[in-house]
Amino acid sequence: MAASSTNAANDNETEERHAKMDWDHLSYAVIPTDYMYMMKSNPDGTFSDGALVPFGTIEINPHSSVLNYGQGLFEGMKAYRTPTGEVQIFRPEENAFRMQMGAERLLMAAPSVEQYVDAIKQVVRANIRWVPPHGKGTLYIRPLLFGSGSVMGIAPAPQTTFLIFTNPIGNAYKGSSASLSLLVHDSLPRAFPGGTGGVKNISNYSPVFQVVKEAKCKGFSDVLFLDAVEHKYVEEVSSCNAFIVKGNKISTSPTLGTILPGITRKSILQLALELGYQAEERRFSVDELLEADEVFCTGTAVSISDVCSATYKDRKVEFKTGENTVTRKLSEMIRGIQNGLTEDNRGWVVKID
Repeated sequence: MAASSTNAANDNETEERHAKMDWDHLSYAVIPTDYMYMMKSNPDGTFSDGALVPFGTIEINPHSSVLNYGQGLFEGMKAYRTPTGEVQIFRPEENAFRMQMGAERLLMAAPSVEQYVDAIKQVVRANIRWVPPHGKGTLYIRPLLFGSGSVMGIAPAPQTTFLIFTNPIGNAYKGSSASLSLLVHDSLPRAFPGGTGGVKNISNYSPVFQVVKEAKCKGFSDVLFLDAVEHKYVEEVSSCNAFIVKGNKISTSPTLGTILPGITRKSILQLALELGYQAEERRFSVDELLEADEVFCTGTAVSISDVCSATYKDRKVEFKTGENTVTRKLSEMIRGIQNGLTEDNRGWVVKID
């Protein structure tokens, strides 16, 4: 089949998929959109000549460092449609900084903040029809940075690829609208001191697949991991940061190399301070967690979700959820900014024109 015929067939398939979209019942299913963005590093470590390309399969050399040694990072972002139909993204420069930090850790070339934000704008604009109507969901944005250059010995790739694709998703985290029930895992840590837990390394996530699957089979939503040294201090859930609320004090674990510096996490800390709470980053034990008034998790995918219970060994503790909670107040505040319901006076929102 000629290339033009193939492109026409792909376009027709995409048009049919878009026409059949049920925006009222979005989940976390794979839904390819129209375009992705790709840019490769130059020999001197800079990036240039990035471009939008039709969404599709990419070619990668079997010798690539990402396939052989897991040299790769990813980010997670969302595009939101406001009540007036505008589309906006939330704090993209923070994701760019975090990707640069991760690239430095893994010895990869990374795009500049300006290049990163411009690329995000381009790919959202190109897929803007896939941004769900206001209140129906969001357009998830997945930037990837990986060692695409060929190596044989254990070494960083001579070239890296920056790739962004998008996917519309529903509001409920992985299809669940209920509060989270967490199983505290006290033997297998998520991250180790000196490791890569503090960056969004692609290899951070698959090692916890098994324990998360086992927890879900027992009826839990996710797993909360403890520190690797003393097995007593709360670190993270499998893919999001954890907070506890006790009286007027809101606490989350410090980012000291084993905990990901989440953008939602950072924003919630600032909002909590603005509301008059004593918000702090500090180590707290699983015993403190079990004595908390409220527990919630933050992240791009999960946004801010309350935790209804945590189970540690044979002890299950329930926490306050729902109306008149600190969690609900913070959730409505940040969601309001992200979705265009509340005026952004902090410079966090970037509109897609």
